[in-house]
Amino acid sequence: MHIGLIGGIGVAATVVYYQRLTAEIARRGGTVELTIAHTPDINVLIRNNLADRRVEQAAEYAPLIDRLKAAGCDCAAITSLGGHFCFEETKAISSLPLVSAVEPLDDYFVAEGVGRVGLLGTRVVMRTRLYGQLARTEAVALEGEIDTLGQAYQDMAVAGQCTKAQRDLFLDAGRRMVRDHGAEAIVLAGTDLNLAFDGQATGYRVIDALDVHVGVLADLATGARSL
Repeated sequence: MHIGLIGGIGVAATVVYYQRLTAEIARRGGTVELTIAHTPDINVLIRNNLADRRVEQAAEYAPLIDRLKAAGCDCAAITSLGGHFCFEETKAISSLPLVSAVEPLDDYFVAEGVGRVGLLGTRVVMRTRLYGQLARTEAVALEGEIDTLGQAYQDMAVAGQCTKAQRDLFLDAGRRMVRDHGAEAIVLAGTDLNLAFDGQATGYRVIDALDVHVGVLADLATGARSL
């Protein structure tokens, strides 16, 4: 199956999707059919996300999905959990089937025996507890620090790199959600968080939502599942 990715939200997130998806397909012995459509301006997404302009952002995605369809893609995926805030609105006007990064997470946590997770990501992801899509998993966030953590995440995503201060902030937030709020794992519910967490000895379990999404896309790419 030919996979289409909406990229550029931000660049670092797109790169890690490309790296991990191609590596996973190759590990399974499959061949890669992949096209990426780059969104022109990440700041449009940020403004729409913060203002909850779902219809407007869906309209931004639609021509990119049309471009992916014209390139021969069979499905499309948004390379950002934060960018999923308008998933249903986008799905309604999409010219291709959309593969959600959020929908598979609840099943994954249950299969892993994880009952309570701590969330890091955009303000909206943390505030809505992954858009309210966790039916069987309890999610926690640091309520009084959502704006601070969300701004740090946004700054990192736009820059495409993580400062030491940002890394320390995220690692400590994860530590406190485990220690003080009973989180059994910290979920990187923002694609760019690999910039902060990759190669770090955290002392607690970390689940990268990106890897769950990549697994679903690799299943589709190799014929292990159908749309």
